[in-house]
Amino acid sequence: MAQARISAKASEGAQQPQQPQQQQQSGGQLRGRFYRSTSMADRSSRLLENLDQLELRVEAFRDAASAMEQEKEILLEMIHNIQNSQDMRHISEGEREELNLTANRLMGRTLTVEVSVETIRNAQQQESLLHATKMIDEIVNKLLDDLEDAKMRLMSLYGACTSDVPAGPIDQKFQSVVIGCAIEDQKKIKRRLETLLRNLENSEKSITLLEHQKASVRQSCNSKQD
Repeated sequence: MAQARISAKASEGAQQPQQPQQQQQSGGQLRGRFYRSTSMADRSSRLLENLDQLELRVEAFRDAASAMEQEKEILLEMIHNIQNSQDMRHISEGEREELNLTANRLMGRTLTVEVSVETIRNAQQQESLLHATKMIDEIVNKLLDDLEDAKMRLMSLYGACTSDVPAGPIDQKFQSVVIGCAIEDQKKIKRRLETLLRNLENSEKSITLLEHQKASVRQSCNSKQD
């Protein structure tokens, strides 16, 4: 019996020191939680840095897509200009037909590429874009009526979009409308006007060359009659 009591006391003595250890473990957990809470600022800083880097990549991605949009417009314009060039009018019918088939094939392949960069606009910017587009369309619809007047009006619109010193008058009303557009829309409006003016310039050259050729033919006919 005495030996059993001694063994029981020994067991109790062996179990008692375990209580401070449990308290120590509990305190370690508290300290661990405290350390985790202080590291939240570091984690937040790392996440913000990652988002900043991603923002740069997103903007670069949008710029690349915008460049592809412009490249598509340029390619279509170049193909169209070749098809309507004076050189195409001064080759044989068979050659012209073959070249037109090639040009149409290239245009078709170009049109299969769909690139679209959506511009985020508020209600006022959307209204300004519609107004600016309408003003340009009104001039384009009257191109055949008076080519020279349409060119002058388009130049005044273009002068309102550029920071360079314009060669002629500026359409102040159009300028105030464009200022209300989103920055990306302002760039697109300017590019559209540049394209229209280039096409007009090419048309005038074609018309001038055609008139010169007609005059040469008439002069040649008159010389033969003499």
